[in-house]
Amino acid sequence: MSILNTLIEYFRFPFVRYALIAGVLIALCSSLLGVTLVLKRLSFIGDGLSHVAFGAMAIATALSVSSDMLIVMPTTIVCAILLLRRNGTKNVRGDAALAMLSVGALALGYLVLNVFSKSANLSADVCSTLFGSTSILTLKRYEVWLCVGMSALVVLLFTLFYHKIFAVTFDESFASATGTPTGVYDLLIAIVTAIVIVLSMNLVGSLLTSALIVFPTLSAMRVFKSYKRVVLCAAALSVLCAVSGILFSILASTPVGATIVAADLLAFLIFSILGRLKGK
Repeated sequence: MSILNTLIEYFRFPFVRYALIAGVLIALCSSLLGVTLVLKRLSFIGDGLSHVAFGAMAIATALSVSSDMLIVMPTTIVCAILLLRRNGTKNVRGDAALAMLSVGALALGYLVLNVFSKSANLSADVCSTLFGSTSILTLKRYEVWLCVGMSALVVLLFTLFYHKIFAVTFDESFASATGTPTGVYDLLIAIVTAIVIVLSMNLVGSLLTSALIVFPTLSAMRVFKSYKRVVLCAAALSVLCAVSGILFSILASTPVGATIVAADLLAFLIFSILGRLKGK
């Protein structure tokens, strides 16, 4: 009862309600996208794009842009399109290009923050951006509405083009042969990926973004085999882990991002055991 009373007391503060709303929406979008990226063997792209977003955010901070989304979102979308385009480049393999872009953006962002920093506590700012230690608990009202709008767009696109995304995910060559414009849907997946990555940075930070995409999907795959069931299970599990992680971090004063990822890891271990029992 004491824990329940404490939670009720915390819910009176707007920042807690904002964090839960944003956390649920971001977790939902990440899980929907995660199934497609995992099956297309693009799980690591979340890491690369989150580093790109970090570099863009550092440049926006140095330029004193009123809203860093004006730079972060377009930059991340362009890089996602370049990395996810079907034909890739002739001179550099896709995995090498991702590694170069990831490390280069991270280094450039940290360099810009050091050279042009106006903050008295640079280390804390960088740690918060990389690991999402406090950003989800300091959201403003307009940022929550932006998250709601972007999340609604992602869910709407995924719902409308569910069957096409399914076809492109499993057999892109066959989908192309049947007349499906796979290039258009690859572009759609790239844009949605960039949006989700940028939103996820507020929840778990740059370095932990991939966990929101990978863990719920892999956990669902331990137990279920059909695409639809994996999507539904991953969505429900991701939301549950996000809510429990946020609430636990508030009660125990632990870092929000790391706590959510720990909840996802625990869920993966539980589902792995269930999967083994189901197989036997």
